[in-house]
Amino acid sequence: MQFYKFEGLIKNEKWSKENENRRVLCEKIRKISVKTAVFNQRLNKKAYFYVINASDDTFTGGILLREASDPTEQIEKFLGFLGILLIDIHTEEITFNSACNMLRSSSRNNYIDDEDSVLEQFDLDKLNGRFGRNVDYGENMIDEVSKVEVYNETKRFLAKDTLIPELDRIYAGKAQGNATGHPVHYMVETDDHDARKGMCRLLLSALYANGRLHNRRYCFADIRPGENFSMAVYDCLYKSNIGGAMIVRFLANDDSEDDRATCGRDTVENLCEVMKKYQNQVLTAFCLPRECTKSKDIFYEYLGTASFVELKEDFATDERAKEFLKMLARDNGIRTDKVLFEKLQNKNGYLAPELRSIFEEWYNNKLKTTVYPQYKEITTAKREVINAAPKGSAYDELMEMIGLSEAKKVIIQALNYFKAQKLFADKGMKLDRPVMHMVFSGNPGTAKTSVARLFARIMKENGLLSKGNLIEVGRGDLVGKYVGWTAPTIQKKFKEAEGSVLFIDEAYSLVDDRDGSYGDEAINTIVQEMENHRDDVVVIFAGYPDKMEQLLEKNPGLRSRIAFRVPFADYNVNELCNIARLIAKKKGLNLETNAYEKLVSVFKSAQKEKNFGNGRYARNVIEKAKMVQATRLLAKDYELITGEDVTTLTAEDIEIPENLNTSKVLTIGFAS
Repeated sequence: MQFYKFEGLIKNEKWSKENENRRVLCEKIRKISVKTAVFNQRLNKKAYFYVINASDDTFTGGILLREASDPTEQIEKFLGFLGILLIDIHTEEITFNSACNMLRSSSRNNYIDDEDSVLEQFDLDKLNGRFGRNVDYGENMIDEVSKVEVYNETKRFLAKDTLIPELDRIYAGKAQGNATGHPVHYMVETDDHDARKGMCRLLLSALYANGRLHNRRYCFADIRPGENFSMAVYDCLYKSNIGGAMIVRFLANDDSEDDRATCGRDTVENLCEVMKKYQNQVLTAFCLPRECTKSKDIFYEYLGTASFVELKEDFATDERAKEFLKMLARDNGIRTDKVLFEKLQNKNGYLAPELRSIFEEWYNNKLKTTVYPQYKEITTAKREVINAAPKGSAYDELMEMIGLSEAKKVIIQALNYFKAQKLFADKGMKLDRPVMHMVFSGNPGTAKTSVARLFARIMKENGLLSKGNLIEVGRGDLVGKYVGWTAPTIQKKFKEAEGSVLFIDEAYSLVDDRDGSYGDEAINTIVQEMENHRDDVVVIFAGYPDKMEQLLEKNPGLRSRIAFRVPFADYNVNELCNIARLIAKKKGLNLETNAYEKLVSVFKSAQKEKNFGNGRYARNVIEKAKMVQATRLLAKDYELITGEDVTTLTAEDIEIPENLNTSKVLTIGFAS
């Protein structure tokens, strides 16, 4: 379809005089409205003419054409039927959106009754109302560019191996005979927005110049796999572009596994169904990411007999890469130097986005050091980001904790990976939140729960998780009492943990060596939910080292989904003393030298006990010392007690807790 606007100066001498009388003007508008309706009725919905303004010396009108054609002759017939003579007539093809605005003005000025009824006649009403929100689309006009300009522009895109041969075929000649249709359509594969836009622009310009497209207007639609969109609107888009082109940008990535690709397959099938329906009336260019091989394979499954030319970026090496950088330098009015070319270290070549990134980094530095040397000492924004410490207090709390080198290493790696993705996106690094499922293995009192709680807060404060809560569960929270209860119970817990950490303590108790039990169902469901929620839930399994290893050995599916295995070693005597000192400090207490020395002997003896509780034991030693200190102070003369006495723990206060069963102590960790 085509949409036109035409305007000119009214030559009728009587016209201007009649405009002086409002009553006569209204009558004239009424007559134009009636004649317009009669004229359009005779066209039998092949076209529609309407007047926007004819109240002064300037006349403005519009046309909807179902089939592409030159509207000049029909404009003359329409004006003749209205009895209006125009001079200096100007006609231009416009977008559908502009046509809708013009129809709305025509209705507001009473030249037509209702713009919606006009669109319904041409099956275009779904693009102008609430239905249009179900497909993210836009439109533009094809540039009229000469052949020489088209070929010169191809130098801006590293695609000569595929783009130039296709341009040669387009310019080789027009269709033989009167046959209509498109011999081929296009698959544009690139991650570069500028390259995609530029290649499509040159392609459409060449096709239009050689009569392969009849409309200057074309539409582009952004489709995300799995998202709901209206097939009726999508079909309507194609119908509105008969004689023209559709650019379909398929916004997918290729790292999804097969069990997550079903929704994408359904979307591709719908896209291809409409494309094949209009394949000889509308030219289609599907735009995909460069390495989206899985999605491309699915497209070809559903495209049937339609033929496609693939347009891809080339890898530029050596002189070609240098020429591209020189072109960018010329665009910015600056000369290249050896520093820029020394950045070309990849012998396998570069894609256009990578070369632009190299140039931008060099150019920004050049602006500061050469063009405006007064700014050479100013630090770049990215350098500030690189040097910035992780956000939030939870990170500081974790770093302050004694020991835990492996746990600290994991969280630092995760934060650095997240930071690197944002920093190096313009250098080709893909943005993808890392899978963070973990196993915490260690004896009681090694701070597994405390660290998990801090992990959740750190990931929230640094943008890796949206909520950052810690959802603690055990066997009783996950395994149902009856058949069919376990899976829904676990799914509910994962739903509760969205944007947070799901902490499964003593995870091996789920199976308890009972094959075929409800626990096995629990593990299988957990594995499935870990996959379903890989982007918004971090699962941490915690327990004794040997039993956790047995659990992973028994469940290969679980093992394969664990990204990090974090050992929590037993604390040595020195670490236990430092933990005790830290706990005391947080309670506003100091340890005198003799008290610290006594702690050393206490912890040496305690480590030999079977149920030694590590940091938990240290906490209980300090708690016991506070009670002993209180008894000691109460036995003294109140007037002789100083503030230092109240805030100091002595060797006398340090006792070995009697009959301490650490396995029954509920407090876990030592950092709060």
